[in-house]
Amino acid sequence: MPKLGEPVLDLLAPQPGERILDLGCGDGTLTARIADRGAHVVGLDASPELVAAALGKGLDARLGDGRALGFSGEFDAVFSNAALHWMNDPDAVLDGVGRALVPGGRFVGEFGGHGNVASICVALLAILGDRAPSRLPWYFPTADEYAQRLRAHGFTVASIVSIPRPTPLPTGMRPWLDTFASPFVGALDDSERGAVLDRAVDLLAPSLCDASGNWTADYVRLRFEAVR
Repeated sequence: MPKLGEPVLDLLAPQPGERILDLGCGDGTLTARIADRGAHVVGLDASPELVAAALGKGLDARLGDGRALGFSGEFDAVFSNAALHWMNDPDAVLDGVGRALVPGGRFVGEFGGHGNVASICVALLAILGDRAPSRLPWYFPTADEYAQRLRAHGFTVASIVSIPRPTPLPTGMRPWLDTFASPFVGALDDSERGAVLDRAVDLLAPSLCDASGNWTADYVRLRFEAVR
């Protein structure tokens, strides 16, 4: 994810002396890149383990919930890469981002857009049937939907684009599912969980695995820049 985040980092174009919030900073890889450009950057993430990793890089990283930001007029920009789709109350996120920015501050990010990992979601929903969650555990809006939401929260949309990004999975589909499918199968016991994920791999193979055994996830990203 950090390597794939380089284009959105370029869109942010951090300037020396700017104060920037990295929302969903993870282990701080991109946070450090922002700092390298001379900005004063604060990283925020909900994972204690990832915050600890960012602190280990010498960064100002803090534990927090993107749906309950406590900043007020502190940042020239808010940046987010591959994190906003995990925050399932986008209005609360945008309220907090708007408060955190100075007037004229910018919000730049990239996250899962409409159709992201659609094949994977459909496979899991089909296997689980009545046990499936009533809604997807992630927020994957269209560009039009998110643009409207940004404007409703007082932002001017400078750019927003949906980007299909088929993404190779070097370790295959099952490790990806082990990492990311827990919102679908977390309530199952170990044996049943394993059976569901194995069945998902079988269902997905014809469309996402090539003849050489290489897996590709059907990612779609939404990249945007908005000004408060």
